[in-house]
Amino acid sequence: MALKKEVIARLQSIVGEDRCKTSIAERYVYAFDGGIHREVPDVVVQPINTQEVAQIVKLANEFKFPVVPRGAGTALCGHSVPIDHGVVVDLQRMKKIKEICVEDLICVVEPGVVCDHLNAALKKYKFFIPGPASSEAATLGGMVACNASGDKALKYGATRDVVLGLEVVLPTGDIARCGARSVKGASGYQFEKLFVGSEGTLGIVTEITLKLVPLATYRAGCVAAFAHIREAGQTVSDIIAVPILPSNMELMSGTCIKAVNKATGLGLPEVDAILLIEVDGNNLQAVREELAKVTEVCKKNNAVSMDFSEDPKRLEELWKGRKQMIPSLSALREEYATVMLADDMSVPISKVPEAVVRFQEVSDRYDIEIPAYGHAGDGNLHTKVLMDPTNPDHWRQADKAVQEIYDIVLELGGTVTGEHGIGITKTPYFRQERASLIAAMKAVKRALDPNNIMNPHKIQEWENGFITHLRYPVEVSQ
Repeated sequence: MALKKEVIARLQSIVGEDRCKTSIAERYVYAFDGGIHREVPDVVVQPINTQEVAQIVKLANEFKFPVVPRGAGTALCGHSVPIDHGVVVDLQRMKKIKEICVEDLICVVEPGVVCDHLNAALKKYKFFIPGPASSEAATLGGMVACNASGDKALKYGATRDVVLGLEVVLPTGDIARCGARSVKGASGYQFEKLFVGSEGTLGIVTEITLKLVPLATYRAGCVAAFAHIREAGQTVSDIIAVPILPSNMELMSGTCIKAVNKATGLGLPEVDAILLIEVDGNNLQAVREELAKVTEVCKKNNAVSMDFSEDPKRLEELWKGRKQMIPSLSALREEYATVMLADDMSVPISKVPEAVVRFQEVSDRYDIEIPAYGHAGDGNLHTKVLMDPTNPDHWRQADKAVQEIYDIVLELGGTVTGEHGIGITKTPYFRQERASLIAAMKAVKRALDPNNIMNPHKIQEWENGFITHLRYPVEVSQ
């Protein structure tokens, strides 16, 4: 149902006509995130401060229309897709870095600050915030919404680990502050942790206080190639057991290697699997000793080649190739595209070898391809489905294969998401994983958002499958 003219006029009075978008062309670009779903909002508003956000939310309660907060739209599971239309609140204009205080080990930012922009500002102080692979576009508000993380999470943590405090516009329109400016806190319920990963269903974050992480002085890395993916997986858990916590440890299966080489000319060894491993620290000799221990483990697990480097330029080149994985996979086969399914599961580190082998067995049973890669060091594996998204039979195959993959993940003691969140796409498997908590989560949602205006139908609230509201020109009967 389209919004009333009165509502649109009230929204324009809050943010101004220039920041209230109503044309179909302007609204259409907010119908997607990086995932598979699509729905066009009735209106897009672009607030520039907390007071404007609070007025928008109060108006939503008065007229009972949905409000969907959005950062840069880099999420992959439909988090910011407005299923019931309503109003998308684009927070990218709230992009001030309000404070950097290295003496207190904190910084304070607005939600629209891009992760790489913040890290560029922090670099001169020799600090950073660990971010996702999409850090060149992802905003801090979006990272908080999804509890995002990336290749450095094993050693430096995920977003929730560095969030100390939040300012939040609650679903009632009231403004609340939770957490603190101190690096320690035990003051009652930790609502700042609850809001991290709530995907905009419990409120809109308007200010974030983050704990700074020191930058390491020295880095060294290697590319280890393996003839069998199980040996690469075993190497991951053996390195952790040494114990060594690499700053990066990424796994790429054979299909992913071919895709990156074809798209980038990086020249990675085309074997069954490779590991990209990086260690860092403030003592060069200690960094080299850690890399030597990593080498011993790789050799013990039959690495067929190892390529070492301490050259920052070469290391950046390797990680850039890893970041280009998704577009590279889409270019691998002309008739197939990369579809964001069966993605972002996390298993206990010791189960990585079994998981990657069993994922490949699932892939081999279908016409579609499901190559594995990911932040193997913390057990956070990724797969993507390579398929023709206009072919209904491929969607039916994907439906079965994705269920099989998540069944394996849960059987191994894992979780359906390590860093991307639930949105719409993963709800069937999330409900399977958290069956005993769904009622409690619904109760929390009702208590904070009695009118169900805040990003409805996400996480535990979506009760259907993922083949819905598709962005592709296809109709799938099941």
